[in-house]
Amino acid sequence: MEKYEHQLAIVKWVNELLGPAVASLFAAIENIIGPRAAGVLGLHPQPGHDIISQPLIMATIVVLFMIVLFGIIRTRFTVENPGNLQQALESVVEFLQVQLEENIGHDGHKFLALIGTIALFLVFSNLIGLIPGFASPTGDINVPAGCAIFMFLYYNYQGMRKQGIGRYLLHFAGPVWWLSPIMIPIEIISHLARPFSLTVRLYANIFAEDLLIAVFFSLVAFLLPLPFMAFAIFGGFLQAFIFITLSQVYLAGAVATEEH
Repeated sequence: MEKYEHQLAIVKWVNELLGPAVASLFAAIENIIGPRAAGVLGLHPQPGHDIISQPLIMATIVVLFMIVLFGIIRTRFTVENPGNLQQALESVVEFLQVQLEENIGHDGHKFLALIGTIALFLVFSNLIGLIPGFASPTGDINVPAGCAIFMFLYYNYQGMRKQGIGRYLLHFAGPVWWLSPIMIPIEIISHLARPFSLTVRLYANIFAEDLLIAVFFSLVAFLLPLPFMAFAIFGGFLQAFIFITLSQVYLAGAVATEEH
């Protein structure tokens, strides 16, 4: 439970190093936009809370780690003699390509970079909490909510871009015009429920897994929680897979045309 009751050392260090500068930046922004708007944007940290939140720090660490890791890996790629790591990554790419083709169609490859990036970010975010001294950013509801809201905006944007705003919005009215008074509210509620569903599913599972492992580490010997850690690793990959699969389904529905 210590992980959830006490400030992590790295979070404390980052806030000591960058907190004053960020607080000054928030104050400058508040002078421009006013106190009320600053409060809405969350520029007033609550008493006892960090200026730079733990989920933001952990998510930033994940992003920096991915940039460094794949920057190094990219320099070692070779066509003539691919290593085991390269072959494994190529298998992941091929798997995503097949999934995109099955879920979205022949245009699915256009979304490979986005879906692949989100998948890797979620996997690393889900698993970093298993390292002592770190916490899963996806164990805080704000990070899953941010990812879910982004996907909600993105698939709607792609639908409007592919079909045009008018034609895309007509889908909300249903197949026949006389059903539109019923179908429009149903479709709106259905679409608004999607980011909520993505958020709660990812957040609840990762938070519960991390909490369970933390409890067992605090109560029993070191080796006993290892099966739960193995389950958490599996769960981390599974939750990332579910998130990107549902995202692909939403994208497919948004960009689908009669030709498909």
